Amino acid sequence: MQHKSSHSGRFTRITDICGKLIGMHCLLVAATAAEISPFTEHLAKTEKLTHIDFDVDILITGVGSVAATYALTRYLQHKRPELIIQAGVAGCFDASIALGTVFAVQKDNFADLGVQEKTGFKNLSELGLTGANEAPFKKSWLINPHTTLLKRSRLKKVSAVTVNEISTSPKRIREYQEKYQPVLETMEGAALHYVCLQENISFMQVRSVSNQVGIRNKNKWDLPLAIGHLNQVLVRLLEGL
Repeated sequence: MQHKSSHSGRFTRITDICGKLIGMHCLLVAATAAEISPFTEHLAKTEKLTHIDFDVDILITGVGSVAATYALTRYLQHKRPELIIQAGVAGCFDASIALGTVFAVQKDNFADLGVQEKTGFKNLSELGLTGANEAPFKKSWLINPHTTLLKRSRLKKVSAVTVNEISTSPKRIREYQEKYQPVLETMEGAALHYVCLQENISFMQVRSVSNQVGIRNKNKWDLPLAIGHLNQVLVRLLEGL
């Protein structure tokens, strides 16, 4: 895990969900530094809009839910931001969606946490190990309740699944599609939702499509495009929220 110290940024209109101008402490989270490097470069050199100051901490968690959960929890032992934004690339289940499209994730879950039975995959609530509506879950989903914040992002809201193993099996992909109807697949998103819901911290998960789920031929991916579009959105979000 890497943690960069707080940067002082000067941006346009930083508001809380009630619409009132505030100074803000924001945490930007990513699994890898490469996913947000254009934004951090912008943050370091921007000199405009001096009438509002707020702090942005950058937290690089490492890949996967365990690393993300640990890094976030450790950070929150020392600081409590008003807003956490997780940014990164994602696989997409919908082949009609163009690479580089950026979404806000409205709900997420740990899709491969459970047991693969002969009749199909069962999650923890279906196994009777937790309740489907046991906090912070609602109907087995980790739902972002900050609807005003999501709306103001001006991004399309979608559902996602978080996995430990990137999906390559057509059978597993079909199971996820039938069970959850997700648009995106990531390896850290549900960890963000879980921690922030438990800690009652406003959050947003922003993802840019780098590849179609199940396609391992990297010639059919476009990481530079996805990262470029993602960081354009990050700049807009933090200058215009």
